[in-house]
Amino acid sequence: MLRLVVESARIKPPLSPLPRPCLTVYFRDIKKRTRVVEGNDPTWNETLIWHLWSRPLENDSFLQVILRDMGSKKKDRFIGLATVLLKPLVKKPREVLFVKDLILLNHSMMPTDCTVSLQVAHVIHRDTEKEGSGDPLGMTTREAARGKLMVPGSAGMHRALSSKPQHFQVRVKVFEARQLMGNNILPVVKVTIAGQQYHTRIKMGNNPFFNEIFFQNFYEVPAKFFEEIVLVQVLNSSVMRSKAEIGRFQTDIGFVYHSPGRNQPVSPVLEVELIGEKLRTNVQPQTDNPIWNQILTFQIQLPCLSSYIKFRALDCSRSDCQAEIGTASLSLGHISSSGAEIGGLYSGFLPCFGPSFLPLHGGPKARLRIQEQGTCSLCCSQGVPDAVRDGLSYQGRVLLELVTQIKSHQHTMIRDLSQEVARIEKHQNCQKYGLCVIFLSCTMMPNFKDLIQFEVSIGHYGNKMDLNYKPLVSTTQYSPVIYDGNIYHYIPWYNTKPVVAVTSSWEDVSFRMHCLNLLHFARDRLKANLDTLKSMRNPEDSTLLPQWEKLRRELIEDCRRPLPCMADQPKATHLDRKRWQLRSLLLQDLAQKAKEAKPKNMVATVEGWLHCLNSVLPEPQMSLPDVMIWLMAKEQRVAFAQVPAHTILFSPAGPLHSGRFCGKIQTLLLQYPEGEGQQDVLPAHLRVCMWFGNIKDSKDLKLLRQGDMVVYAETYENQAKFKDQWGQQGLYHCPNFSDVMGHKALPKSKFKAPSGWHWQDSWRVEPQRRLLLDIDINKSQVLEEVYENQERNITGSWVPSAVPNTDMNGQPSEARDTVRCPQGWHFKKNWAVELNHAVDSEGWEYGVGILPSGLPRVWTSVEKNYHSRRRRRWVRMRFRNQGKLDSEERTMSFLQMQGLASEGEEGWEYGRFGSKFHLDQQPQSRFRRRCWHRRLAPNKNTGVAPIFLLEGSLATDLKQNLKKEENRDWSRALFGDIWKPAQEDPRLPSMPFIYCTLNKPHYYQLFCYIYQARNLMSNQVLAFQEPFVRAVFLNYSQCTQRLPNSMSPTWAQTLIFQHLLLHESPQDTRESPPLVVLELWQCDALGKESLWGRSMWPPVVWLDPQDWMLPPLKWHPLVKELGEEEGEILASCELILETEKLREKHLPLLSVPWKDGVYTLPKSIQPVLRKTAIEILAWGLRNMKQARHPQLLVEFGGETLRTEPIEEFPTNPNFPKSALLLMVFMPKEEAYAEPLVLKVLDNQDFGQQTVVGQASVDFLQPYFCDPWARDYLPPQLPTLSMKKHQKVLGFLYENFWFKSSRAEDEYEHEVDWWSKLFWATGDDKSLQDKYQDYHTLKVYDCELEAVPAFQGLQDFCQTFKLYQEQPKMDSPVVGEFKGLFRIYPFPENPEAPKPPRQFLAWPEREDFPQLCLVRVYVVRAINLQPQDYNGLCDPYVILKLGSLKLGNRDMYKPNTVDPIFGTMFELTCTIPLEKDLKIQLYDFDLFLSDDEIGTTVIDLENRLLSGFGACCGLPKSYCQSGPFRWRDQMPPSYLLERYAKRKGLPPPVFDPEGDSVFYRGKKYKLQSFESKAPTVPGLGPKKERLALYILHTQGLVPEHVETRTLYSDSQPGIDQGKLQMWVDIFPQKLGPPGPPVKISTRKPKRYELRCVVWKTAQVDLVDEALSREKMSDIYIKGWLFGLEKDMQKTDIHYHSLSGEATFNWRFIFTMDYLAAEHMCIESQKDYIWSLDPTSTKFPARLIIQIWDNDIFSSDDFLGVLELDLSDMPSPARHAKQCSLRMLDAEPKWPYFLPHKRFSLFKKKTVTGWWPCQVQDGDKWRLSGKVKMTLEVLSEKEALARPAGQGQSEPNQYPMLHPPLRVGSSFMWLRSPVRHLCLGLCRRYRCKILSFSVLLVIGFMLFKFIYSAPNYLAMSWIHPTLRVQPPIKIYNLINSATASSASPAPLATQAPSLEPVTDHQLQLLQVPKQHLGDIFPELLAPQD
Repeated sequence: MLRLVVESARIKPPLSPLPRPCLTVYFRDIKKRTRVVEGNDPTWNETLIWHLWSRPLENDSFLQVILRDMGSKKKDRFIGLATVLLKPLVKKPREVLFVKDLILLNHSMMPTDCTVSLQVAHVIHRDTEKEGSGDPLGMTTREAARGKLMVPGSAGMHRALSSKPQHFQVRVKVFEARQLMGNNILPVVKVTIAGQQYHTRIKMGNNPFFNEIFFQNFYEVPAKFFEEIVLVQVLNSSVMRSKAEIGRFQTDIGFVYHSPGRNQPVSPVLEVELIGEKLRTNVQPQTDNPIWNQILTFQIQLPCLSSYIKFRALDCSRSDCQAEIGTASLSLGHISSSGAEIGGLYSGFLPCFGPSFLPLHGGPKARLRIQEQGTCSLCCSQGVPDAVRDGLSYQGRVLLELVTQIKSHQHTMIRDLSQEVARIEKHQNCQKYGLCVIFLSCTMMPNFKDLIQFEVSIGHYGNKMDLNYKPLVSTTQYSPVIYDGNIYHYIPWYNTKPVVAVTSSWEDVSFRMHCLNLLHFARDRLKANLDTLKSMRNPEDSTLLPQWEKLRRELIEDCRRPLPCMADQPKATHLDRKRWQLRSLLLQDLAQKAKEAKPKNMVATVEGWLHCLNSVLPEPQMSLPDVMIWLMAKEQRVAFAQVPAHTILFSPAGPLHSGRFCGKIQTLLLQYPEGEGQQDVLPAHLRVCMWFGNIKDSKDLKLLRQGDMVVYAETYENQAKFKDQWGQQGLYHCPNFSDVMGHKALPKSKFKAPSGWHWQDSWRVEPQRRLLLDIDINKSQVLEEVYENQERNITGSWVPSAVPNTDMNGQPSEARDTVRCPQGWHFKKNWAVELNHAVDSEGWEYGVGILPSGLPRVWTSVEKNYHSRRRRRWVRMRFRNQGKLDSEERTMSFLQMQGLASEGEEGWEYGRFGSKFHLDQQPQSRFRRRCWHRRLAPNKNTGVAPIFLLEGSLATDLKQNLKKEENRDWSRALFGDIWKPAQEDPRLPSMPFIYCTLNKPHYYQLFCYIYQARNLMSNQVLAFQEPFVRAVFLNYSQCTQRLPNSMSPTWAQTLIFQHLLLHESPQDTRESPPLVVLELWQCDALGKESLWGRSMWPPVVWLDPQDWMLPPLKWHPLVKELGEEEGEILASCELILETEKLREKHLPLLSVPWKDGVYTLPKSIQPVLRKTAIEILAWGLRNMKQARHPQLLVEFGGETLRTEPIEEFPTNPNFPKSALLLMVFMPKEEAYAEPLVLKVLDNQDFGQQTVVGQASVDFLQPYFCDPWARDYLPPQLPTLSMKKHQKVLGFLYENFWFKSSRAEDEYEHEVDWWSKLFWATGDDKSLQDKYQDYHTLKVYDCELEAVPAFQGLQDFCQTFKLYQEQPKMDSPVVGEFKGLFRIYPFPENPEAPKPPRQFLAWPEREDFPQLCLVRVYVVRAINLQPQDYNGLCDPYVILKLGSLKLGNRDMYKPNTVDPIFGTMFELTCTIPLEKDLKIQLYDFDLFLSDDEIGTTVIDLENRLLSGFGACCGLPKSYCQSGPFRWRDQMPPSYLLERYAKRKGLPPPVFDPEGDSVFYRGKKYKLQSFESKAPTVPGLGPKKERLALYILHTQGLVPEHVETRTLYSDSQPGIDQGKLQMWVDIFPQKLGPPGPPVKISTRKPKRYELRCVVWKTAQVDLVDEALSREKMSDIYIKGWLFGLEKDMQKTDIHYHSLSGEATFNWRFIFTMDYLAAEHMCIESQKDYIWSLDPTSTKFPARLIIQIWDNDIFSSDDFLGVLELDLSDMPSPARHAKQCSLRMLDAEPKWPYFLPHKRFSLFKKKTVTGWWPCQVQDGDKWRLSGKVKMTLEVLSEKEALARPAGQGQSEPNQYPMLHPPLRVGSSFMWLRSPVRHLCLGLCRRYRCKILSFSVLLVIGFMLFKFIYSAPNYLAMSWIHPTLRVQPPIKIYNLINSATASSASPAPLATQAPSLEPVTDHQLQLLQVPKQHLGDIFPELLAPQD
């Protein structure tokens, strides 16, 4: 890697104000920059790193440094730049390049006084191994090694995404808010879209209505763009900003659209993010094993608006705390369930997780790749997890638990957790696992110039750079890459396969993995069966139903296989149990569905099952990290493959519980990390065999059926040539014994056998011949070159240089005369000077030598006097001898050469490190080495596989570190190891190497049957230049013949690979064969080859010739590197094992035909051809702007057919003869049929013909037909003219029926067309009509062409787009072909009856071109693209048809994105000359040009020719009058007759009365459609109604409104809004049309609302008087919602002590109300400078507020009442009956007594009491009652009955008198007793009530005690009752004036009676009745 330390800079002259400089550095187009500091002398001391990966430094490498001032007004103000050449680091890579005071250049490249100081170093791996050396960069060498470990990790995508930037638009529409918290608030909504902020207008109240839209456009890569955030905040604008937020929510854009470590001990903190809210744990200082023990609590609402919970481990060693260690994500869909997976059978569960480990990853990420469909299912690189993309570098794990609880009050909080969790985790039972990988082959590689090796790791285990873990055998031996003879390279492992063995410690999660593997097994079988089902395109295939039954049977079998029970599993978490329950129920449901499924819509049904199964597959608690396989070159990780651990996990329970690839061979497609490698090149195809499991289960481990494991210790003896003697002198930095790279000292004496192993023999020399292979071993010819170099002497003459012979880079090479021809090669020509490039006539090129190397940097062909060097190139071609051995045998013979093995004798290799070694000593050889091996053998009875005992270094005692390692494992598992340097390196790279030797080779023959390719261009460009197919199998490849330009090239060729060598057993090969890769290539005119796409799949393997049968041809997708399918290829492959006898013949095993120098396809596999008729309906050409006299050329299978040219193309673009017949031979299997190619030729002057357009019809299945079928009906041309008698009917129809109906237009109906629309959409529920069922229409949410029932309106002829051979940048479409095809078998016997023709010559063709009247009804637009900065637009409609343009820009709708146009356009056109109706919406701009919002195009010709009656939709009823009159040209009876004629049926026969008809052999009666006679006014006669009923049963287009999507060329593919409309087409020859439909917009009606506030009661009292009593000064505010500016308020009622107040005050509000929509409309300008007012709709809502008046402080809010005038609660008659229950929209208990609601606009006036409420905490409570009279008057009524506001004149209707109130000044003096009582009651009411109750109880107790003896005595004695005569009483009550102290005694005599006053007698009225019973004389009349 390249490391740059930016020290400081100096800016002269100093800048003022102080600058904020930042240094930007470019290296290989990768930009990095420092932080921003302040000052003229900035100091950074910051380190920047560039990873070189596989591209080392070169002589011309450089750094570009730019200094900018980031604090100026111009953000990136340029200060200066400089260039740093890195050539010194190339020559001396171990040194540090110090650049002090580097002068910066200005814009003119002139030096300035500004300077920078830098340090540059090239850090390589061997630098990290030095000990005791200084570190000039201020960092340890181990830290440099740590920097290389930051490598990527894999990520998967939830759905298939492009890796290219795309256009996106984010729209946020704010409708309204409800029940906002707070009193008297002024809410505003703040919307933040990916950092861009928007604000709504400020509103009033708790339920504001906004109806505003905001948008932001993006052009980003989807994966990056989907992580952006949309934040919506609701703020109270009336308070301080810090307290303004009422609430917020946040989501990522991806949810709306369908989610390196430090070099020293870190201070980690864990950050958790959910729906935009972030919480962090406490910082754990200076530790790599943090223990937090904290609980982070989030407040969420379900369903959650975010897809993922994101975890970030951060390093807080710095103050910013932004250094990212690792990330992880949890999908909420994986840790929770709504029950939708099973469709209601399961209620789901809340989000939960763990306690379990979650792996963290960091570093670079994997490239965005779409999963390749159709490629080999063995490609494990596609099995990446479905999660947000994390890095590739494993950074540890975090132990966490997630619990969701439902609580009413919960705030975001952080609190500590008990230490028990850590103690439990520490004692978890970690078990030891072993991972074994056998590398079988690595092919299809680019040319790696350096030796490469592979590293296998799982977590930190196996990472050889991580010194915190014990060393393992995790890397293979270094190997070269050799040429395969074609275009790729491969690693020559042959029979010696490298093996790695990695041991690790993890907790036991086998119970979880077993369940997962069972589900994967079921999913894989279902998907394989589905792919087989999809390949059967013919519905009549005899194997279709058996395959369907096989699929159902296997699915039922897999679903009924029980999953491991989690209920009794002690280690199972709550999520395990919930997901087990969900998965079990889903499998039961799928088994039941599969059992009941019928063979109908099979593919769609199975895809639904597969989707359900995939939804429960992800395992979020995957605590085992993935296995990473890295391809390494120069100690740098170049490419990777990622294998999920569960796919290779072994289970003793059986193979179904084990991973699908456990112990099996699989092919991995390596890929580069993001931002690395070439875009269109795969690094390698790797075949491996992997096993992962508990080492206790590995005792009998044997991955391959044959092969022996051998283990070697390896060291290299090095010698240098010093004074012509070989020895250790001259080695300098290289040890005597070292590794293969010469970096590590490995003396033999340091090696020790590990535990469980012993030495089998002594050291011996074993040359590693794969490292000595000639890179040209598979080439047939090689170009050799030598550069001759000369220099000028002091006299100016050219003389040989000091190094006369060099290579191209100036390195010394052998002289031409001494270059010998290698064995097996020969030369045809001698050395020659190369003259084919920029040289002079003698081949010289000249330059100026530059020190220190003395070599020129630039060479030129013209000699100058100042040139000091020149050179010329000598070349010679070397050819291989044509011998008996092929390339494979030559390689094997070289590898199997036996050399001397005795120490000190032979086996030397000559060369130098960094270059290739040779067995033969060269004259310039100065270094040699030889390889020493010593074999290890395992001890017996180890109990585990011996390879898993190879832990630790061969020079280290494993037992000494075992205990230390175990104590450290559990802590590292908690968070993982963040690398920290050790004091001493305990590990030497002396790990042994494991090989699997396969000594029994097997030979095969591969047969690739390649037929043809199709669908090669996704953009439908037709030319495909010289295509050929390259078949690649391992390191073998062949090419087919090259074909001429073709859209569907057909090779029909067999490629035969003979004598293929595979070393694994045939049984292993049959189970997991290598992939066959077919690559499609094309050549341009210059012969340059380019790859189009590749397809890969495993061949069919035959081991026994007796079972052999030819594999059928199948279509395989051709996929590009990013996973995009770009065509299909029809091919099949088979691999056949050779026997000993066949191998000697060197002939193909199969008899394949040979023709014209190539092998053709066998007869039995070639598609069977039959004679077929293709009938073409060539109707015409459209939109061909470049053509003059075009004609159509049809090609299929080598046969062609031409139409006659169209002579008068501008006036009639239809072909003269439309019915054509082409006889071809087509495959019987429809799946094998090639496409039908259409070409349009233009006949020009002098007989020239050019191709002006072409198309390809790939899928022919829809055009097959059976012409002999009885129910088959050929397409018919519609009749567009009338006979003479029909014209008479039309005359009567126009003059009588229309005249009688025109009179109906003179009055306004109660319902209109908009009522019909609202009935259909359900938008208007209040205006119901009893006849609405007779007047409904259909509202389609798509285009009429997109309705499946109408076949795209192309039932008569289809539209095929034509393209040029080379597409243009804007649009490749050059025209359209209108036509149709019919395909059917044709008898080959001439005497057999010929099938009837499908397309005949129609006399109706004379009706074309046709003059038509077109009516376009534009109803409204929905969600238009905003064009103005306020988030709105001013749309208007423009219609274009041919040269005609209609529309007026002055008729725009201002400030809206949902305009209602209600406009009808009427125009006349000639079809098909003018067929494309273009409807455009523009945005009106006053000064600038109008912007196009969007466009939609309608093909009028398709609607005219369609048999579905798309010209004019059928209404529901036939009305002759009223607002819904019949508008078609002909009545329903005539339409039915035309429909029968087109279908080839006899015309309908009506009875004279018209209530029955005979049609299609059946009699229809009107009574079957109308149970009783309709009473709808204006209905037509019975005959027409019955005909209309029958027409509705024929599937014709009904009366409708279609919703068309608008698109714009500026943002292709993005929805710009919707347009609701419909089109009526009336051919002129059919007569005049009916009256147009009135769709003009509804107008609002002006109303006046009068609100009389009478009084209030029980209002909250908030103030205190001097007497400490509660009181309030009450007044009332009122306004209409949305009209806050018209707020009114009453006068003040002072000093209300009881909450009662009287006002007698009138509010008057004016509003424009639209009754049909229950909305008010207000039009006002947003700003003074606004051009037009903005119309805003809002509900008719009255808001009443009660306030308390204060003088010195703000008024107090007491309560609010909101009444929806269109749906308001009925008031209470009395205040006691008034409660909050009146405001409930939904009734509460008792539910059968809901509160009545009404519309004030219907009732007109109402009086009563309504409750007011106030928010107390989080609840609303009653705060008062108000009595009002509400009255609504129309504008006319308001003028007739005027009234004034408040109590002002005119004070009438009703007259309001000032209320009687007690004056506030003397209130205490006027009623002191009353105030005293109120004061006592308010203060002591509780005590008074308690005293009263006690007094009553005491009195009753006294009365009982007093009376008890008397009652007891009476009950015991029972005395006799005596009745005495009555006593006469003459006076009972004295006069009222008599003294109460001396009452008049009762006298027995009769004195004079005194009169009794009336008010006294009233007191005795009730007792008199009872006294009359006792004293009758008392009431007797007196004389």
